[in-house]
Amino acid sequence: MLLGTYHAANVTQGPAHSFFSHLVRTRGIDCATVVCHLVRMIDPAVIAGLRADPALASLRRSLDVYYGDEARDAAMDALYKRFVGRDGLAFDIGSHVGDRIGSFRRMGARVVALEPQPDCARAIRAIYAGDHDVTLVEAACGPEPGKLTLHINSANPTVTTASTDFVRSAGGAGGWEGQIWDRSIEVPVTTLDALITVHGVPDFIKIDVEGFEADVLAGLNTPLKALSFEFTTIQRDVAYRCLERLAAIAPYRFDVALGESQRLTFGRWVEQTAMIGHIAALPHEANSGDVYAVLGDV
Repeated sequence: MLLGTYHAANVTQGPAHSFFSHLVRTRGIDCATVVCHLVRMIDPAVIAGLRADPALASLRRSLDVYYGDEARDAAMDALYKRFVGRDGLAFDIGSHVGDRIGSFRRMGARVVALEPQPDCARAIRAIYAGDHDVTLVEAACGPEPGKLTLHINSANPTVTTASTDFVRSAGGAGGWEGQIWDRSIEVPVTTLDALITVHGVPDFIKIDVEGFEADVLAGLNTPLKALSFEFTTIQRDVAYRCLERLAAIAPYRFDVALGESQRLTFGRWVEQTAMIGHIAALPHEANSGDVYAVLGDV
C-alpha cells in the first residue's frame, strides 16, 4: 500500500511522517483525518493488477488518468474539502473507477458509491476492499426505482450512458468522433431520495452520468447543502433542466469547474440565470464541466 505498511502510531517519524506532513500542509487535511485513515490509502499494487488484467483492458486508460497523479488529487481534494469533511457523508453517483471515492475518503468522509457497469464495479471493489466506510451500490440512479437500459461504450466506458439522447447528440459532434455504443445491458435503478432514506442525508452529492443528470435529480426532493452535476456542450439543455430542478427544490446558488480543472470559474456563488447564461456562452470546445450548487455559505 502507499502508506499501508505504516500503522497510525508510526506517522511521527520516517517517510510516513513526511507524507503525513505533506497532506496536512498542501491539501489542508486535518491531522486526525490523516491518522484515522492512513491505513486505508489506495494500494498501488492493486491498481497495477487491474491495469494488467486483460478482462479490464477497456478501463486501463481510466486507471492511468485517475490514479497516480498527485497534482490532480491535490486539486480535487482542495475543491471537495469545501463541501465534505471528516465523519461526513458523500454520495458518488456514477463512480466509474472510483477516483472521487478516494478524494472523499481522504477527507475522512463515508461514501455511498453508485456504479452500474460490472467491470467498473469490480475495479471499485478491488481498490476499496476492506474499507467499511465505502458502500458500493451496483445500480443506476434515476427518477424512480425499477430498471433501465444502459448503453455501453466498450472502448470508452467513461461515456457509457442511460440516455439515448446523449448517444444521438454525440453522433457527428466535434470531439466525439469515433464513439460507439456497441451493446446494452439492463440494470436496476434507485433514486437519490431512496438512497437518503437508507444511508442518511449526505453533505455532498457528485453526479456524473453522461446526459442522465436531470433524470437523477428528478428523483431528489430533499434540500441538500451541496452537490455537483456534470454537463456537456453537446447537451446544454440537460444542464438547464438540472438548474431548473434544483431551483424548484431550494434557492441554490452556483459555480462551475470546466473539464477536469477542479477550479471554480467565478470564485463566488451566482444565481441560476447567471449560470444559464454562462453555459450558453461557452464554446463547443469547452466540452464539459461540473456545476456546483450550494445552499447558504460554503
